[in-house]
Amino acid sequence: MKTRHLSLPARGARVSPLTFALACAALVPGANAWAQTQVVKPPVAQYWMDVATLSMAGMDEMPDVPDMGALGGMMGGMTGMPGMSGVSFGATRGMMPGRWLDLAVVTQRKPAGTEATQTIPAGQNMGPSLLLLPVEAQPSVHKTGRESADEMPERPKGRILFYWGCSETVRAGQPRVLDFAKAGVEDYGKFMMGRAVRDTGAKATPGHAIWPNEKQRQKVPANASLTGEHALSGEGLPASLKFAIGQAQDFMPKLALANRGGGASATNVSWPGLPTARAYFLNAMSGSDNAGEAEMVIWSSSELPEPGWGLMDYASNANVDKWLKEKVLLPASQTQCAIPAGIFAKAQGAMLRGIAYGQELNLAHPPRPSDKRIAWEPEWAAKIRVKSMAMATLGEDGARGQPRASRSGSASQPQDNPGAPQPGVEPEKPKTPAIPGLPDVGRALKGLFGG
Repeated sequence: MKTRHLSLPARGARVSPLTFALACAALVPGANAWAQTQVVKPPVAQYWMDVATLSMAGMDEMPDVPDMGALGGMMGGMTGMPGMSGVSFGATRGMMPGRWLDLAVVTQRKPAGTEATQTIPAGQNMGPSLLLLPVEAQPSVHKTGRESADEMPERPKGRILFYWGCSETVRAGQPRVLDFAKAGVEDYGKFMMGRAVRDTGAKATPGHAIWPNEKQRQKVPANASLTGEHALSGEGLPASLKFAIGQAQDFMPKLALANRGGGASATNVSWPGLPTARAYFLNAMSGSDNAGEAEMVIWSSSELPEPGWGLMDYASNANVDKWLKEKVLLPASQTQCAIPAGIFAKAQGAMLRGIAYGQELNLAHPPRPSDKRIAWEPEWAAKIRVKSMAMATLGEDGARGQPRASRSGSASQPQDNPGAPQPGVEPEKPKTPAIPGLPDVGRALKGLFGG
């Protein structure tokens, strides 16, 4: 048996820290193996499924109609997404009531895109399979100049008030206030800044095959269930691309928001707990116009000053866990929250939104080897994301959507076409200011407040 000898410097000689460390490492067999980094290659194919249940107080699932007209336009304005009428890819990111799916797959073997067939469980009630079609690249369109005066309105007068936290009274140090007349671009950015993450879900990107598409755009039935076996096939897709979905990734029930109180009193928001929800988040917005001065009020259920622009969407399990620890999200055990008294008392309509985060599922085949010396070369990976979102008007009688007594004591008079310009009347300028650097928020606020 050979013995490893280590030559040490003579007594009294100075030894550098690096020399000593290298000498110690030489005595430890396998030290290099411990520090070895596993080779990880991207999957040959990547699949995404975004699952959403969307609801609005007092409104059932949308009927099967080709065009929602003004309502579809309103929804598009509220979500910053055009074309929200009818069934189309991206509906999981909107607020049209119903159950929605966005599916996408891409493969390295056909980078330009491949036509794919996804076999689905019988309980989905959508036939034996769905067809995913490649997204074709569209010529880029460069916008030059301003399209309309609405894009760059004159500096408005007014302010934004921001409150946060579940509380019957306004907490100390609130609200944060942004004065339109004094605020610059950086002020808007800081005021509206919040948590947000890069989107990692289904996208209609060139090279991806998607459903729904121009050939298949059937509505997801109200009784559809995703539980069971799913498999994808197509040129360039691995034959092993098949997986099972369990109850945790099935369509979540509706998030039935109900609210009581309001005005000078606190508004109590409540909802039945959802069995597969991991956390909840609420926010509310309103707008009013007093003698030409706009006032916007924003509130969120976070214990920290977080407006929640980036939270009304899918979130990874890691982010949900992190935001729960930070008390930005409400725990799954909580089913009520109070909005402070009086903050929406002057509102000319206030909108409440809520989201229940489901359990994200990430799959890969074959599984990652535990031995780091073996490279991981997955044939495919899949990501399934789930959420349930709801919208309600503050001041309505719970989920039935029936308005309580009007603050003015009289009912508004119906109009044949309230959105049409009236002869001899100059169109109103937008009450809601554009928010520099935050176009999506600007569109959302415009849609909510009728600007």
